[in-house]
Parts: sequence; structure tokens; C-alpha cells
Amino acid sequence: MSRNEMNGQGAVLAGAGAVLASLLSMNMGAAFAKTLFPIVGAYGIAALRIFLAAILLMLFRRPWRRPIPADVRWPLLIYGATLALMNLLIYQAFARIPLGIAMAIEVTGPLAIVLFGSRRPRDFLWLGAAVIGLLLLLPLRSDAVLDPLGVIFAVGAAACWALYILTGKRVSGALRGDAVAWGMLAAAILVLPVGLTHAGASLLSPWVLMVGLAIALLSSALPYSLEMEAMRRLPAPVFGLLLSAAPAIGALAGFVVLGERLTALQGVAIFCIIAASGGSALTVRHAPAIEDAPQ
Repeated sequence: MSRNEMNGQGAVLAGAGAVLASLLSMNMGAAFAKTLFPIVGAYGIAALRIFLAAILLMLFRRPWRRPIPADVRWPLLIYGATLALMNLLIYQAFARIPLGIAMAIEVTGPLAIVLFGSRRPRDFLWLGAAVIGLLLLLPLRSDAVLDPLGVIFAVGAAACWALYILTGKRVSGALRGDAVAWGMLAAAILVLPVGLTHAGASLLSPWVLMVGLAIALLSSALPYSLEMEAMRRLPAPVFGLLLSAAPAIGALAGFVVLGERLTALQGVAIFCIIAASGGSALTVRHAPAIEDAPQ
């Protein structure tokens, strides 16, 4: 094996490790966030995480070095509002249903963007797998074990993630990597009053702030940095395939940190959605790029 081939394999392995580490970090951050729900509530921890993540991203990117074009300011505000709503909804889902299930439902948002833009017969197989997974998770039966409101919040977060991608295409073209930092700042300004209203002074206690900072690092700053490195080393289909493991890693984090156990049927549903996401990443042509929402 030549040195170039060895270097190429090393880059792929490093990229794959970075993606998996990113997913693990993001999901562990979400799991630890759930431990604060009894203290500050889902709205409180969502607002705190977005606020601290915005500070970290602003310090990391320093986007103020480049001015925001006037014609991008309103789209940027919409982008930030979508990001804020998506986080509020998914944290409400986390409060009611297991982490892995909430993430499996949420990932169908960007998956729909990819699949609905395709017309090949093979791609309808992935769409069918995603629909089957969703139907198995939705509380349609009288003996369903999932909180219907939690599922509704997760579906809303999925819709917001799809909208996040569509709005992000406009601002990322003008701002590039600074779009996420500015979007997170806009989201923080919009969502912080909600968190303070629901959590009050408890949101500012030293313990909550310390744990909130750790959650912001795990959920936003570290995954963002790792995924930037991974995208430099991996082909887009491989990157998308690895990202499809997010619901499984979410289920693992929920089990390890929170003791959340899934039924066999829920495991099958998550597998269907993972298969749909991974299959689409490998086979769909000319798919729009999916930005990773900072969860």
C-alpha cells in the first residue's frame, strides 16, 4: 500500500471518528440537559444552552470582523427564529419522550428535504422506510406508550429543521461559516426572555450556569468543530451515512445517562429511520446539503 493510500485511509478514519465523536458529544449534552429539567424546566435549559452556545460560537468564529449585508439581515432573523423554535420544541419533546425516539422523529425533517427532491424509484424505498418508522412511533393505538404531546413537539422540531435548512441556504451563501454564529445569537435574543419567564432566578444560579456551559460545549461548540474537521476529510455520502446514526446514539445516551429503555417495536422504528437516512445519503443524487442544526 502506498503512502498516499495510507494517508487517505487515515484521513477517512479520522473523519469518521470525528463524526461519531460529534454525535456522541451532542447526544450526551442533550441527555445531561434532561437532568436539569426538574430545576429550570425544558424552556429554561433550552434558553440557557442557546445563550451560552451563542457566546461560544461568537468567540470561536468572531463574525463581527465581516459586516452583514443589508439584504441578508431579515433572512438571518428568520433563520435565527427557526433555530430558536426548533430548540424549544425538541427540548419539550425530550421532556416527554425518550431521547432516541425524539431524535429519530426530528431527523425526518432534513430527510424529507432530500427525498422529496428526488424522483428515482429506489429513493421511494427510503421514503417508505422513513414512513414506516414514523408510523411505528406515532401514538396511533389506544395502548401506545409514548406521550402524544411529546411526539407532536418532535414532529414540530422536524418541520423546523427542514425550514432551518431552507432558510439557512440563503444566509450561508452570504455569510458562510459565520451564519451559524449569527443565527445562534439571534436565537438567543429571541429565546432568553422565554427561559427567564419560566425559570426565573434559578436560571442564574452558579450550579445551573456551570452545567449549562458544559451542555453548550457538548451540544454545540464541540460538535460544530468536529464536524468541520470531518467534512474536510470525508465524501458527502459517507458523512451523511455516519450522521444517520444520530437516533441510535441518542438512544444509547438516553439509556446510559437517564436509564431510558425502548421497546422492541420502538427499536425497529428507529432502525427504519436510520436505514432511510443512511440509504438516502448514499443513493440520492443532487441532494441539497443538509446543515447540521446545532442541537
